[in-house]
Amino acid sequence: MKVLRQCCGIDVSMDALDVVLITLQEDFELKIVSSGQFANTKRDIKKLMNWVKRHQLNDLPLQVVMEATGVYHEQLAYALYDNGFELAVVLPNKVANYCRSTDVRRIDDKISARHIAEFGLLKKIDNWTKPDASLLKLKGLSREREQLLNERTRAKNQQHAKEHMAEVDKFTLKRAKQHIKFLDKLIDQIETQMKDIVDQTPWLKKKINYICSLKGVGFITATIVIAETNGFNLIRNSRQLVCYAGYDINNKQSGTSVNTKARISHKGNKHIRKALYFPALTAVQHDEPLSNFYNRLFDRQKIKMKSYVAVQRKLLILIYTLWKKEERYNPEYYKDKFLLEQPREAALTELDQVRS
Repeated sequence: MKVLRQCCGIDVSMDALDVVLITLQEDFELKIVSSGQFANTKRDIKKLMNWVKRHQLNDLPLQVVMEATGVYHEQLAYALYDNGFELAVVLPNKVANYCRSTDVRRIDDKISARHIAEFGLLKKIDNWTKPDASLLKLKGLSREREQLLNERTRAKNQQHAKEHMAEVDKFTLKRAKQHIKFLDKLIDQIETQMKDIVDQTPWLKKKINYICSLKGVGFITATIVIAETNGFNLIRNSRQLVCYAGYDINNKQSGTSVNTKARISHKGNKHIRKALYFPALTAVQHDEPLSNFYNRLFDRQKIKMKSYVAVQRKLLILIYTLWKKEERYNPEYYKDKFLLEQPREAALTELDQVRS
């Protein structure tokens, strides 16, 4: 029987790597070629790669598919990429949805690896590429900064509560203030480190300057968006970017009885949505095209946050456009694009779709 495709699925955990190699036959039957288990260590990863080379069909391309499992998959992903394997890293919820469509009721690591391989055979998945070193560092620093900002907010709330107690211990209050100052110092250090990385990468600095020409979008916002998308490396169009950030629309309609309200999915990168919250507020106040865009949507529903979500989505697309075109933001061009070329009916339809 002729083999059409082959795929290797890997279920990654902290300690173990379960591997299954499956082929798609000419009659569209799936056949398990071999399976195995390796430790999630550098030594066993080399054994895994030799195992794959030994069992694969040399006359057909092979794609290795794994789930994004926190940080536990990164060591394996980097090793496979550096050794020339075609690699795809998929979100766990996509494989989970496929698993629910099968008749298998019992799930273990070996079965999960088989499902991952089947998913790779039946779907066309873009190959994963190794992140740029500078962008990878910026991503880690931006997330560390976000954690410290959340911790500082909690510390300030605790300080406020202590200041309004019936009996205030001055030493406790002093330690609370010192803790906040310490967090401020750490945040400043991270932001300085992020600026140093960008300054040492000329091509990145040039592109971020283009993005910062947008009203409301500063260095930190631009850096977060670029780092979280790996420089839009696997983004082919604005629609895919909107889905990646969780601004895509969920709406269920069936017959005459089922017609749910359209809402954004929130099934995307939450760090991008959080980074665009305040820039959207600023852009509405200081950028004429986006201000008019917001006002037109607000006049329709009279709900501020729904209109601000639409502005966040528009900002994200503008960031992507400026990055790709390598040009500064021209308000006059987008004024015409938003107001003259776009009919009012189209804007109202967009608002009906964007619901938070």
